[in-house]
Amino acid sequence: MAHRIALVGIGKIARDQHVPALAGSADFTLAATASRNARVEGVEGFADLATLLEARPDIPCVSLCTPPVPRFDDARRALLAGRHVMLEKPPGATLAEVHDLEALAAARGLTLFATWHSRHAAAVGAARDWLAGRTIRRLSIAWKEDVRRWHPGQDWVFEPGGLGVFDPGINALSVLTAIFPRPLHLAAAELTFPANRQTPIAATLAFRDPGGAEVGAVFDWRQEGPQTWDIRIETDGSTALLSDGGARLSVDGTEVAAGPDREYPGLYARFAELLAAGGSEVDLSPMVHVADAFTLGRRHVTDAFDW
Repeated sequence: MAHRIALVGIGKIARDQHVPALAGSADFTLAATASRNARVEGVEGFADLATLLEARPDIPCVSLCTPPVPRFDDARRALLAGRHVMLEKPPGATLAEVHDLEALAAARGLTLFATWHSRHAAAVGAARDWLAGRTIRRLSIAWKEDVRRWHPGQDWVFEPGGLGVFDPGINALSVLTAIFPRPLHLAAAELTFPANRQTPIAATLAFRDPGGAEVGAVFDWRQEGPQTWDIRIETDGSTALLSDGGARLSVDGTEVAAGPDREYPGLYARFAELLAAGGSEVDLSPMVHVADAFTLGRRHVTDAFDW
């Protein structure tokens, strides 16, 4: 029997990804939503999660798609009400918040799933397997997109806790931490802030690899035209390109893995697995790199940015 699930925060990511993924899922049925000013046709809607939880004790699962800053209160509220919780990325505004949620879920015997959708891109697993046992010489990330296209009018992304360019950049970091065969540590960062914004619009990162590889990343939210989501890897004998956000893997110019966009269906399938096993999955390694970037980063101020 499919799990009944409530979707909280009916914004762009919910409409574009979560609702279609749930519609095609054999594991879940979208039973209700909570959002201040949006609804899903044919699904019971509530103005806030507190009202939903009181009215629908029959819904055991909650998926939170709200921005990271207000998400903690709803996640804690759902866990205290005995509901299993799935978190959009990044899982919270701070590491401490997510540690608190993880402890609460464990204490109450509930599932908490901190998701990283880019890890479910079609070629990420193939890239991880291809790298295993190879000597990595260099890995470079180029994650460049147009914030106007992906976050139209969403000022929260430039407010404290919104992460700025790390909102998409953390997707690259989630792939990096999934495919690289050992932990990395951030060594340096350069962060570019618009004069009128609180979070960076561009960033350059350098990592320290105990294995000696040169690892770096460039994130930019000002790219117009074609968008770039690439990870280039040079090993002792070959060069690989993981492109389209992880959807395609080429080795020495020959495509070896590719597939359609099934990232969010993959997330809900994984959530169902965790529920069946009675476990949680809370990997904060991508978020740690972001926190370290804000700690180590040199700040540069550029011209004001407006929509």
